[in-house]
Amino acid sequence: MGLHKIIKIVGLILSLIGVIILGMMILKGDNDIKETGWGVDAFINTAFVMLSLVVIAVVFFGLKGLMSGNIKNALIILGAFIVIIGVSYGLADNNQLPLPDGELLTKSNSKWIGAGLYTFYILAIIAIGSMVLSGFKKTK
Repeated sequence: MGLHKIIKIVGLILSLIGVIILGMMILKGDNDIKETGWGVDAFINTAFVMLSLVVIAVVFFGLKGLMSGNIKNALIILGAFIVIIGVSYGLADNNQLPLPDGELLTKSNSKWIGAGLYTFYILAIIAIGSMVLSGFKKTK
């Protein structure tokens, strides 16, 4: 039995456990859950276990695919991603903004938040552009 099948079976089992816990929470009622917190911890812990398994599987199979594929193209794409982050960091401003609790956002945090937003915008434009371009190529 392959590792992929084992991960799928474990994910299915954890999903069923989550559905059972959710069903028990629904049957228990809102007031009882608010008073005792019953089931919420188990539900969150199940979600954390599933998230951990997904992250481990993605990293493992991603590295496995990277090592068996063309590493040169992967490094070029990684370098392009780093360049996009650098350009985004350069475009971002570092204005100190007030937070809801009255404190000021630090200049560094403001700069990184702006860089993250610019990175998202640039990558979204690239993704949309590549979809439009591939659509035009298919029509020819």
